[in-house]
Amino acid sequence: MTEDETITLFRPVGRKELALIRESDFREFPPRLFWQPIFYPVLYEEYAAKIARDWNAKSASTDFLGRYTVQTVGSSKHREYWIPAEDLPEFNRNLVGPIEVIAEFHSPPETPGRGEARSS
Repeated sequence: MTEDETITLFRPVGRKELALIRESDFREFPPRLFWQPIFYPVLYEEYAAKIARDWNAKSASTDFLGRYTVQTVGSSKHREYWIPAEDLPEFNRNLVGPIEVIAEFHSPPETPGRGEARSS
């Protein structure tokens, strides 16, 4: 890879993280929470959608990325970078263009009788 090449990465996020991305005018990802030691952008849109749909809804430059190893965490399409949380500010500085939202997935609304009380 050359210095001028870019890599398109995908990041599954929940509603709160998406709101923080919007607050930054889609220019950076928010800091990780204390219990989130790794920031993990993934390499395939299909995998990001699966994470966002199946997990989240229910509850940069090549020089910069060159210092990290791609991790395979399942099938060959389940590939992601593991970027330590303390490196996230530098990751954000290496983003090329704004963060794009490509899909949103939401949990279904609660229905009466399934753990939600309603009063009339």
